[in-house]
Amino acid sequence: MMQQYFRIKEENPDCLLMFRLGDFYEMFGEDAEIGSRLMDIVLTSREYTRGKRIPMCGVPHHALASYLSKLIDAGYKVAICDQVEDPKLSKGLVKREVTRIITPGTLVEDTLLESGRSNYLASISVGKNVVGISFIDMSSGEISATDFPRAEDPQDILSELSRRSPKEILLSEELRDGELHRRLNESGFGITFLPEFAFLDDRADSAIKRVFKIASLESVGLSGKPDAAASIAASLSYLEKTQKRSLAFLGRPRFFSASESMLLDVSTVRNLELVENIRTRDSKGTLFEVLDHTKTPMGRRLLRKWILQPQLDATVICHRLDAVQELFDRFEKRQIIIEILGNMRDIERTITRIAYGNANARDLLALASSLKSIPELRDTLADIRAKRLIPLRDKLEDLREQAELIDRSIRDDAPALTNQGGMIKTGFDARLDTLNSSIRDSRDWISSLEPREKQRTRIKSLKVGYNKVFGYYIEVSKTNLQLVPQDYVRKQTLVNCERFITPELEEKERFVLSAEEKIQAMESEILGKICSKIAESTESIRKTSEAIAEIDVLTSFSTAASLYGYVRPNVGDGAKISIVEGRHPVVERLMPGQYVPNDAFVNDDDRRFVILTGPNMAGKSTFMRQAALIVLMAQVGSFVPAKSADIGIVDRIFTRVGAFDDLVRGQSTFMVEMIEIATFSIPQRKEA
Repeated sequence: MMQQYFRIKEENPDCLLMFRLGDFYEMFGEDAEIGSRLMDIVLTSREYTRGKRIPMCGVPHHALASYLSKLIDAGYKVAICDQVEDPKLSKGLVKREVTRIITPGTLVEDTLLESGRSNYLASISVGKNVVGISFIDMSSGEISATDFPRAEDPQDILSELSRRSPKEILLSEELRDGELHRRLNESGFGITFLPEFAFLDDRADSAIKRVFKIASLESVGLSGKPDAAASIAASLSYLEKTQKRSLAFLGRPRFFSASESMLLDVSTVRNLELVENIRTRDSKGTLFEVLDHTKTPMGRRLLRKWILQPQLDATVICHRLDAVQELFDRFEKRQIIIEILGNMRDIERTITRIAYGNANARDLLALASSLKSIPELRDTLADIRAKRLIPLRDKLEDLREQAELIDRSIRDDAPALTNQGGMIKTGFDARLDTLNSSIRDSRDWISSLEPREKQRTRIKSLKVGYNKVFGYYIEVSKTNLQLVPQDYVRKQTLVNCERFITPELEEKERFVLSAEEKIQAMESEILGKICSKIAESTESIRKTSEAIAEIDVLTSFSTAASLYGYVRPNVGDGAKISIVEGRHPVVERLMPGQYVPNDAFVNDDDRRFVILTGPNMAGKSTFMRQAALIVLMAQVGSFVPAKSADIGIVDRIFTRVGAFDDLVRGQSTFMVEMIEIATFSIPQRKEA
């Protein structure tokens, strides 16, 4: 067995190997030492050859996901090695194979993911003149790609990566230790190197056509984009290697141009604290937190994307604002929409797990619950007038057939594990019903055995019991052994009693145990067929989920506007910014009643810049960020914190603030700078 382990470990040297042994996943050697420390479990050892021991630790197979998160968060890849044949049918050593390699960028399990943000695997293909970048979120099936002119300074690449915050980046081995690799390392990205040939553009065409079953790359916008296509192809190759299954669960790729949205570099995203604050790197005290009144996980993820990708098309922006205006004006309708959205689960990720092949019965129940709310949402939007909301309403497909299939088949109290049985409703499958009926009869016979045997043997203390090691038994105390009938066969001797079996009880036991295994296998098979049937509607369900997410975000904007007194900005193609009594959207929430509104006005004619002066703690940095955030909010499609705002389309925001202020704690930009200097430049005095 250890030879088998070492062979599989040698094939996966860059992974921690979780090796299935019975009901446990075990780790050995250096992997065990790392695993025991990260997972906080006991490190033991095992003799694997005469006189030699090896470190060992393990976790129960049913609790694997909870332990995996600790390994993935630490940046490790984990190879899952399963038994691929029935131990009862195998001769000698059970055959084992790696069935999946889990990496930070390839997660699909709900327990390993943050519900409010996408989990991207990025891939960078560096061509002669162009750099292609692709992003795949396996948990939702989303694939997108873009390209940039190749330059000595990879700032544009880093800016695009900062928007998406990928958990893992694929890079060609030939770029190791180069400028791009160095800059990615400095930014804290996790990098996986692939052979140079994985990024060859002449392989990309056939790989993408094969996986997505398309005739040409033109249908997905990748024709004439060899470097973007090469980045996608490298990702597909990596996913096929790590996932060990078909990639049919992925959606079709989409090419996007970085010029479609406002350019926000790494410093701007950080200094404006759009989705993460500078101190703790979570969403508290950010623009995202202020605007987030979403009710669905897919809506929350879309809101994050919109904040990091403000629009440059005035028509698109105005259509969003029209939708927010209508939802703002129609309070009762907005409240009905919010209530309906509150009943919906993560449709996007649930359908992906179903299509991927690792969904459980509870995933199906959650999907059915969400799908049943869609007709009500569509009816609520029946009389809507905003141009953006009408196509969103029309994308809400009637998916009651899929919901009804789940309702007919899956029990409401179905377990989370798929190998326990108890998932399928009575009446759905005749074969399963027959088997369940037979096992119930046998269990009823066993349940009635104790009173019958007490009467037959006149042993009042006689008990019929069961345990996993010895199965069913009849227990008789030693004081009553003289009353034991001749057909009792001794099974186990304990201190105060003897345990027996009868031929008839043994026969019932064999039937019950074998029937339970058959039921579990049959239910797993039925669940797989139901998932396959639901998966046929993956594309329709994803499109519906996308519409729900956008409705959720637009409703969230209208809720924020109503709660915080925001106004609709006038957004056009003019070259001016005019903000009357503007307020910082985050600071005013953290300091209620204390924020003093400010005006801001610049144009392309006679007021192209502002020289802003003032004493320490006057709010200069806050004023600058306030103007930037109001412009950004307007181009996202949100109402803004001001008395009025006229915004010309802005294609880029620069922020180069040397440090950050902390007004909530009474610290200005200058004070923070002084504290940092004091902290990092004054030697710490050593006590004698």
